[in-house]
Amino acid sequence: MIPSWIIIGAVTFLVALGSFFITPRDVKWFANLSRPRWLVFEPLIPIIWTVIFICGAASAYVVWEKNPGGIITWLLMALYLLVEIITVAYIPTMLRFRSLKVGEVLGLIGLISGVILAICVLPISLTAALLLLPYLVWTPIGTYTTDELKELNPQDA
Repeated sequence: MIPSWIIIGAVTFLVALGSFFITPRDVKWFANLSRPRWLVFEPLIPIIWTVIFICGAASAYVVWEKNPGGIITWLLMALYLLVEIITVAYIPTMLRFRSLKVGEVLGLIGLISGVILAICVLPISLTAALLLLPYLVWTPIGTYTTDELKELNPQDA
């Protein structure tokens, strides 16, 4: 039998990797947007998201191990997957529609879904809930950044 941490890690990796295959090739639009002067951490964003996905997978693993195969556990795994899909959909969807508003909406949906997930996970495991904190802290920063991009690029909102 394959250990649960391998399955959870593989699903997390495959969903995250999947965004590279559906991202439109033409990213010139996004690259040419005006950016706020304070956005000096942009090169670190891939590293930040890698840490967030690892923490999310670790959180899912902790929850799974508390009650492997239980109906509530499966529902929570579906919610973890939904949060990751929403998060991964941000870039390709925003690029496909060339709309910062789409990105902002997905960011807000991801944040709300992440908060719901953390609330659901908290009674099961404090550790699992704490592992979701990087997502809950970073998502509003990303959503705010998208909002700032909208302000600086109203033609691309």
